[in-house]
Amino acid sequence: MKVLLIGSGGREHALAWKIAASPMLEKLYAAPGNPGIAQHAECVALSEKDHRAVVDFCHGQAIDLVVVGPEAPLVAGLADDLIAAGIPVFGPTAEAARLEGSKGFTKDLCSRYGIPTAAYARFADATHAKDYVRNVGAPIVVKADGLAAGKGVAIAMSEDEAYAAIDDCFSGLFGASGAEVVIEEFLEGEEASFFCLCDGKTALPFGTAQDHKRVREGDTGPNTGGMGAYSPAPVMTEAMVERCMREIIEPTLKGMAEMGAPFTGVLYAGLMITPDGPSLIEYNVRFGDPECQVLMPRLKDDLLALVKGAADGQLAHMSARWRDEAALTVVLAADGYPAAPKKGSVIKGVEAAGEEGVEIFHAGTALRDGVLVANGGRVLNVTALGANVTAAREAAYRAVDRIDWPQGFCRRDIGWRAVKREASGL
Repeated sequence: MKVLLIGSGGREHALAWKIAASPMLEKLYAAPGNPGIAQHAECVALSEKDHRAVVDFCHGQAIDLVVVGPEAPLVAGLADDLIAAGIPVFGPTAEAARLEGSKGFTKDLCSRYGIPTAAYARFADATHAKDYVRNVGAPIVVKADGLAAGKGVAIAMSEDEAYAAIDDCFSGLFGASGAEVVIEEFLEGEEASFFCLCDGKTALPFGTAQDHKRVREGDTGPNTGGMGAYSPAPVMTEAMVERCMREIIEPTLKGMAEMGAPFTGVLYAGLMITPDGPSLIEYNVRFGDPECQVLMPRLKDDLLALVKGAADGQLAHMSARWRDEAALTVVLAADGYPAAPKKGSVIKGVEAAGEEGVEIFHAGTALRDGVLVANGGRVLNVTALGANVTAAREAAYRAVDRIDWPQGFCRRDIGWRAVKREASGL
């Protein structure tokens, strides 16, 4: 097969690494890719926003399947245009991508189909939103309705923090994504990420993970796109996975099909595991970043065969097998992230940092005169396998310490919940 992978981040590097191992693959292209992806694919200068150019490239190169990594082109209808041109694609249509593109849409879907989620309200102006907070009190969660690159969510521990988050949304900080806000009940519990491959009718469970959104140790500081992750998530037992399928995933697939927007692609459920059971925090319509970087090393099966099965509507006949080992990834970010990351600093020692069981996935990197430099906020994902999370973490941080990049930083406590569990024998 000839495959085109859309995207340029750490998630796409992990996908390229795994797709490149498929015996079904003849040629892998990536648009636009990055220096890490270039080790596995031919990078091409295509913009994900130029749908006509993507379609023309696919026709010119006889592409058999397009795998769309990021959420923005899916919400913008890239899959629709590819399907209209007769090009198979792994990823939902724009209508189905509303599951991520509009938090209000997803909350309304949950309400309609009895899917467990936090109590909520939607607002199109700051005055009514603040009145609601005043009546309900804090802690409370304020979310920009649309896409905000993981930064449009504020967990407000006081009413004043909630008011500030509401003002951020309506001031234009998140552009059109903040034109409406969703305000939710604050839930207590343990967060987990649950992934399913979907073909419109069938949902195939596809691994669990936990990530660390806050920028600093102890899960403190501003929210980010993710500072690290590990897989599997200990809280997602076999019984909990079955319950999530029954109470959350299957009703969602049924509801989307009934709306005339069957969901195809990867459905990523961000969950809160409360004392009463799982509750949906939000949906994403793509692999997580950095969760993808810990799923791919654990997947035993051929990723290309699975995503093709999803695109072809054949998942009912397929399964996914996983390695027993745990995987953990540490994000190396540029100084100033998440507010104003500093770009252009030189990164040394990446190739020498690896060891058996360690992969270093590039996110925000670039080559300038043959030298690797930082070109984004989250720059590298140092990923390791181990007998358990503790062992995987030790291997990952050994590799981190071999990388020479004074202008970068990372959290030193990735996986702390699982490590604590393992130390106590739970």
